[in-house]
This record gives sequence, structure tokens and C-alpha cells, in this order.
Amino acid sequence: MKSPHGSDELKPLFVYDPEQHDELMHEAENLPSVVISSAAAGNAVMLGGGYFTPLTGYMNLADALSVADTMHTTDGLLWPTPVLNLMQDVSAIRSHKRIALRDPNVEENPILAVMDVEDIEEATPEEMEHMAEKVFGTLDSAHPGVATFLSQGHFVVSGPIQVLNFSYFITDFPDTFRTAVEIRNEIKERGWKKTVAFQTRNPMHRAHEELCHMAMERTGADGLVIHMLLGKLKPGDIPAPVRDAAIRKMVELYFPPNSVMVTGYGFDMLYAGPREAVLHAIFRQNMGADVFIIGRDHAGVGDYYGAFEAQEIFDTIPEGELQIEIFKADHTAYSKKLKKVVMMREAPDHTKEDFVLLSGTKVREMLAQGIAPPPEFSRPEVAQILMDYYQSLNK
Repeated sequence: MKSPHGSDELKPLFVYDPEQHDELMHEAENLPSVVISSAAAGNAVMLGGGYFTPLTGYMNLADALSVADTMHTTDGLLWPTPVLNLMQDVSAIRSHKRIALRDPNVEENPILAVMDVEDIEEATPEEMEHMAEKVFGTLDSAHPGVATFLSQGHFVVSGPIQVLNFSYFITDFPDTFRTAVEIRNEIKERGWKKTVAFQTRNPMHRAHEELCHMAMERTGADGLVIHMLLGKLKPGDIPAPVRDAAIRKMVELYFPPNSVMVTGYGFDMLYAGPREAVLHAIFRQNMGADVFIIGRDHAGVGDYYGAFEAQEIFDTIPEGELQIEIFKADHTAYSKKLKKVVMMREAPDHTKEDFVLLSGTKVREMLAQGIAPPPEFSRPEVAQILMDYYQSLNK
């Protein structure tokens, strides 16, 4: 199992000690408080669960700008995206050094964390746009990541936090949400010697399923962690409970016993393409995976990134700064010639017509009409779950 990123041990910021937790909750009720953005809340959940090891809280402006420019903090830690608590209005907390952060995504905005405020800085519009352009590769307001980043506010509130709850993820996804601490522990309990991680924000079709089998076989892994994003997506993406049900059915029927963990994490998609791919690799190293699958257009949206930019960025990372092994995957599809799913680059004698290829739009149309995609594309049991969902939208 790989060591955590930049540290000998995992550093979850959730307060696990019951007595200390109670004391902090009581203290927090009497502190000045502010409802933070969904992005900042996602950062708190990830800090709490140890996924952001070795960070101790929200970055200041100097670190955020350094990360945007160099993919490293000012003290040299590899980190690809700023981890910020951006606010529109800081009048309620400006003179306070200790504050409570409230959850924007849960009714009545319960306390999410207690924060020691080290600095409140005002980023200029130029600095905000500079960070956005570096991280997302564009300033196009139609890019969902850019729009979200630039809408949160320009006050950078930095400092360490103590996390007191995991937002709605524990209650809404009790069987799926797991911290990096829990996943590390379960990998040890299962006795896996080498673990592959697969990130998804979509249901898994045959190509994804076979890609996981390929990665395990080629890297000699005996375990697979399917790690679903459970936070906010863009409109039109399939809700997490539907994805969860479809993936669990696939694992139950098409993977050997004790070879797969189906888990999820509480974070909103950034849609930052290559930069987010590096962030995702850090998450997986922190949760104990040895290998991470990066496919075509990983964490991309629209046509903002090249098909393999999310793989190529790893070639720019200095050796030793990231321990996790990257399994670089091509587009996978069912070959009519070979009668199995293959990576398209490994079938040079094939033309496009030799593969079963369906666009996402076409698949959604079929499912909405109650038409199962061909079994070469999607397992029938998985397709049924998705058909039920899409048809429920039309009722």
C-alpha cells in the first residue's frame, strides 16, 4: 500500500474523539459563523476524510496562486488545484480569529467545521481570473468549473480547520460514502496486496467494466476500489443513487467475490480536466490505492481538453513527487472482429465500423424509450436499472 501524499501518515481533520467533538460543537454554537460555498464545504469534507493529506486547512492567496502557476504550494508540495474558502462577504467574521463554518447543502445549515482564521485576503479580479485560467485552461463562462470558481467570491479566508461532520454524504449514502481512513482500513482487512482505483461520475458500461479487469490483470492487482463522486455534478448527469445501484449490480454479477469495493466520496466535480486528474490521483494515493486508471478526457467537459491531456500531465510531474502508478487507458469498446472489449489503440487493424460505438446522447435516448443498448455495450441488468430511471423522468 502506498504512503499518503507528502506524509508518513494520513492526516484526517475530522475530530474523532467524542469528548473533544462535543466540546467543539458546543464552542461552535457560540462562535461567529458563516454559511460557506458548496465548493468550500466539499473541501472541508475532503480535508476531514484525509483525502487532502497533508493539508491542514484552506490555502492562503500566495499558496493558491503558486498552485495555479506551478502545481506546487509555496513550500514545494505537489498540489494541482487551489483548496480555498472563498467568500462574497466577510463583514461578520473580519475581526474574529476563530469561526464556525456552516453547511450550505443541508437544511438549517448545521455546523460543518471550526476554523482558525489566519488571514482574510482580497483577491483582485485579475488574480481570480488568472487562477481560473491556469486551473481550467479557459475563462469561458460556459465552462461549469470556471463559472463556479468565479461565482464564489473574492475574499480568501485561510487557516486550519477541525471538521465536525461529513455533510449530507453520511445520511444520503450510508452504504457508499467512505473516508480515506476507512478505505485504507478496509483494504488491509481484505488482505489485498495491490489495489487499483477507478473514478466515475457515470454508470459503468461494458467498456468500463472490462477496463477495470484489464488494469487489474496487467498490474497484478488483487483488489479494485470503484470510487464514485457523490457531490454536485452538472445538469443532466445521472444521480448518485442510480449510479450506485447500477454499479453494485455489475460488481455482483461480473466480478469475483472479495475483489471489489464500491465506495464514494463527498466532493463536487471541478471539470478541470488534467489538473483534476492529478488531484484525483492524490485522493487515491491517500486512500491506499497503488494504481489509478486515467482514461480519455478524464474529468473533462465539452471540448475544452484534448483526449489524452489528463494522461500527459503526469509526464510533467517530477519523479518521486507522486507515488501512485497511473494506468493510462485508451477508449475501450467491443470489437465485433475479436468478440470482446479491447482498447482501441490495441486493435490497429480495426476501422470504426468494427467496434460497437454509441454516443452518450444516443444511449440516453434509447434508455428513455425503454430500449436496452446492445449487450456488447451494456450489461442487460445494468441497462434495466438505467431504463427504469430514465423512464421515471417521463412520468
